Amino acid sequence: MSIKISPAKRLDQFEEYYFSKKLREVAKLIAAGKPIINLGIGSPDLVPPKVTINQLTEASNQKGAHQYQSYRGIPTFRNAIADWYQKHFDVHLNPENELLPLIGSKEGIFHLSMAFLDVGDTVLIPDPGYPAYANCAKLVGAKIQTYDLLDSNNWLPDFDAIEKQLMPNTKMMWVNYPHMPSGTAANLELFEKLVAFGHRHNILICHDNPYAFILTEKPVSIFQVEAAKSVAVELNSLSKTYNMAGWRVGFLAGAAEFIQATQQVSSNLGSGMFKSVQMAAAAALQVDNNWFVNQNEIYLKRKKIGTAILEHLGCEVRGDQVGLFIWGKVPEDIGNITEWLDELLYERNIFLTPGHIFGKNGNDYVRLSICNTVEVLETALARLSDWYST
Repeated sequence: MSIKISPAKRLDQFEEYYFSKKLREVAKLIAAGKPIINLGIGSPDLVPPKVTINQLTEASNQKGAHQYQSYRGIPTFRNAIADWYQKHFDVHLNPENELLPLIGSKEGIFHLSMAFLDVGDTVLIPDPGYPAYANCAKLVGAKIQTYDLLDSNNWLPDFDAIEKQLMPNTKMMWVNYPHMPSGTAANLELFEKLVAFGHRHNILICHDNPYAFILTEKPVSIFQVEAAKSVAVELNSLSKTYNMAGWRVGFLAGAAEFIQATQQVSSNLGSGMFKSVQMAAAAALQVDNNWFVNQNEIYLKRKKIGTAILEHLGCEVRGDQVGLFIWGKVPEDIGNITEWLDELLYERNIFLTPGHIFGKNGNDYVRLSICNTVEVLETALARLSDWYST
């Protein structure tokens, strides 16, 4: 007779991650022969720079490549990150103590939460925003205070409204510009306000910056603001910028004391990143600007068709969106958006992401990924020829 072991009560706060559950459903449809077009996931379909793949192969054959590596990452990778910040943002970071490699930036979200949030502390979470910010805070016993991002304010924080509701034990604020899911671009004026807000209230500003180079004219880092290092950290990833989502490689940048505290967590939960991946990542960070120009030419063509898809469905789409997604406001006469999207999935074999998974302010929106070829997007548009027309 087996004993009954109950799951931890902290799991009562969570449902299974939306994509984990929904993609199983989509996989079943595909297995049944349905020609599903997945426009829901931001997993780049393009390949990494050739030099990256070559470096992975070469480094894997070197002596010591398959042993445990430093918890801080190898110097080659940390130096490449520092050079990358200097080249693209004109920001100086000390590779010895202001950078920490991560097994993807999602790991960094959890490690930062573990390092800086005590039980009962409050963390500011954007609505709409990436669900991992809130979920990681809940796992460590912190309280969630959402702050509204609204179309009427270009999906930017309303600092006056936030300060009126601010809890006395607020310790951390998550921000993400270019913003996912709305596609609002980053700008230094916003970052200046964030840094000032963090200093005013002694709050750590955690900036998640994976979309800085996707369809943007000029990438921006929060560290371009004076005094940002004393109050902010920045997460980045090679997943979107260099098409390396499955490689799980990113990094955290910030003042030495923030990096040290985060490493106290990471060194107890992991054993360093595979050296060959770090060498390959370093090679990716060194490619020239033609890489971004070529990538964005492809994404711009896709964005045009993706926008046409959403507009054919009657959605309102802002033309100034950046990043890997298109955010559209659903027509008021649709009614139940979840049922509408399921109808789209089962009748036209097209999967789109409902905006509600990013927070209540996404209830009237859908998100479309441009991580598909022009041909695939055109096929999706053709399937909608008699579906819904404005």
